[in-house]
Amino acid sequence: MAKKGLTKTDSDSADLYIGYQTAVGTEKQFTSYNTGWGYGPGWGGGWYGGMGSTMTTGTTTTIYVGQLALDMYESEKKDLVWRGTASKTLDPKAKPEKQQKNLTKAVAKLLKNYPPPKK
Repeated sequence: MAKKGLTKTDSDSADLYIGYQTAVGTEKQFTSYNTGWGYGPGWGGGWYGGMGSTMTTGTTTTIYVGQLALDMYESEKKDLVWRGTASKTLDPKAKPEKQQKNLTKAVAKLLKNYPPPKK
């Protein structure tokens, strides 16, 4: 936030109030794959395929998705002046340093469009 010209204060007379919400959701991913040989013509040179056996199998994986919403309000009128959101898949097995690096990257991407262009 300091890179964007903002300074943190605990004073009630701040120019902007910043609110945020975080959430972690889950999604299911289904992956299927086919094993075995099918039927129909094979490679040239006299080899021809016949009836074969195939089997389709699948796995289900849970994917964790982190979401961040950042709102900035003008302090006097309490009007919303800017809103940004970001979401990213999370690896719960990642080391804390990697998780922090990903969070920092997501916030930088979120703030890329702040301040809003003047109308």
